[in-house]
Amino acid sequence: MKLAMWSGPRNLSTAMMYSFAQRADFTVSDEPFYAAYLAQTGLAHPMRAEVMASQPQDAGDVAAQLAGPNPDGAAHWYQKHMTQHMIEAVPRGWMAEVVNVFLIRHPARVVASFAKGYEALTLADIGFLQQVELYDHVRALGQSPVVVDSADIRDDPEGMLRRLCDAVGLSWDPAMLSWPAGPKPYDGVWAPVWYGSLHGSTGFAGPEGPLPRLTGNAAAMAEAALPAYEKMKAVALH
Repeated sequence: MKLAMWSGPRNLSTAMMYSFAQRADFTVSDEPFYAAYLAQTGLAHPMRAEVMASQPQDAGDVAAQLAGPNPDGAAHWYQKHMTQHMIEAVPRGWMAEVVNVFLIRHPARVVASFAKGYEALTLADIGFLQQVELYDHVRALGQSPVVVDSADIRDDPEGMLRRLCDAVGLSWDPAMLSWPAGPKPYDGVWAPVWYGSLHGSTGFAGPEGPLPRLTGNAAAMAEAALPAYEKMKAVALH
């Protein structure tokens, strides 16, 4: 199996990658289109030069790899993808060859978290509109993609991960509930900027508190993303 997990930033996506990496039957990849996305957009992200040097910059080459043999002879391949990376220049034909899962989070939480590390935030950066568009694309391919809310995973990690595994045809593996602290060999080169707090963890964080209060542009951005989140939430596992 090739399992493509689609989310926006600051959305439990790295913790989910760590979770699946603990399974002996999985290999994982961290945001394989990131360098290609930066090459196409010219965006000045933190560690841009290092990201560009660490991955193929041709999106077609990346797509061919994703549709090819699983790395390391692994039975299954977990691919962590960011929805905002799927700009027009990125091929999508390979998506028909993978099991597509969508990981969602309330936009107020995403905006509040992402804005701390990246001040020049736009609606395109948080990936909600792209996530709905990709979901509709996968449905048009004839798939019935799974949607899971990160808040539900944090509320009940074992219960929701069991449901997710069942939904995609995997056996349950309790190893998914914890991981060793510290950097991981499969982290993207950008990990020092974004994964610092997660490197101190050994499992999923507990339930989230009340929604953050946003003002100004942050509030407007979360409001603009809310319909996309609500559409996905309506079909999420529960």
